[in-house]
Amino acid sequence: MSAKLYEPITIRGTEFRNRIAMSPMCMHSADEGGHVRDFHLVHYGARALGGAGLVMLETAAVLANGPIGPGDIGIYDDSHIEGLTRLTEVIHGFGAKAGAQLGHAGRQVGVDSITPVAPSALPFGPDTRVPEEITVEGIKDVVEGFRKAAIRAKAAGFDVVEVHTAHGYLLNQFLSPLSNQRDDEYGGSHENRYRIVREVIDAVRGEWDGPLFVRVSSTDHAEGGNTPEDFVTFGRWMKEQDVDLIDTSSGGIAPVKVASYPGYQVPAAELIRREVGIKTGAVGLIENARQAEEIVRSDRADIVLIGREMLKDPFWARTAADELRTAIEPPQQYTRYGSAWQRSQPPLPAAPLSATVA
Repeated sequence: MSAKLYEPITIRGTEFRNRIAMSPMCMHSADEGGHVRDFHLVHYGARALGGAGLVMLETAAVLANGPIGPGDIGIYDDSHIEGLTRLTEVIHGFGAKAGAQLGHAGRQVGVDSITPVAPSALPFGPDTRVPEEITVEGIKDVVEGFRKAAIRAKAAGFDVVEVHTAHGYLLNQFLSPLSNQRDDEYGGSHENRYRIVREVIDAVRGEWDGPLFVRVSSTDHAEGGNTPEDFVTFGRWMKEQDVDLIDTSSGGIAPVKVASYPGYQVPAAELIRREVGIKTGAVGLIENARQAEEIVRSDRADIVLIGREMLKDPFWARTAADELRTAIEPPQQYTRYGSAWQRSQPPLPAAPLSATVA
């Protein structure tokens, strides 16, 4: 029996060579303007060379006031397109698809010179800054920022766009009743708390015709917060809005200690997949090949997103194939015929200035 983990999957006409994705993880290595540097080319290119079917980049800030921390990649200015294009070319050159995760940190912004904004003037914890309550006009700016980011992602050659509504960042702050205590049309009921997410997804889908993912925090891990059942409701609305896959993470809205263990977030992916009838991605301490294979073979999720393990081993996808006794094609450069093959390929374009180390 062949491993399902290595069966291709097609989402909205885009075929991925397997069901393994690199999970988005902040590297904080861009220049001061949020531009790609050489580190990103090596870091993400290595995971594409290592066999992942999809390489998801770290969160790209859709507005200048929305980075998670110093050195985050930006996608809020046209000057970012050149470096991001170079990055997608490298990923594609090694056979993987490239994904852009679009987000805004909200009250979690980690740059001291930026004033944090949030749906309500509530800090994350007792030792964090009190954010400004974002105005309705500010909400419109955020939605427009996501729309323009989708245009830039398309121009840069990405295959997947993911809207980040998880981990305590701005859109997650609107979704959670713990951080959203507004009394206008953006607060209160599920419908109202979802309103900005609805507007963002509509804006992105209006510009993006490829695979569209949404990352969610399926539970707040705190009393009075969202639970996976809430995200069945939200997930149904996302499906109606033409979202293709829900990337199911958790937590980040409150300073609580979460008991984590291998596969601890997979049940939420399974629940949303079953109840909503939408593709899901499973993430969260997926450590080895047999665990990943069980998740996709048991239809608990459609893809697995590998984080820490892929940081430790850029060739995790190939290591896992060996464990599952599944033969996958090695990079041509690593075969005895690699030199002849390489000589037959056109040269890669030169790195633009935005992709060099400052």
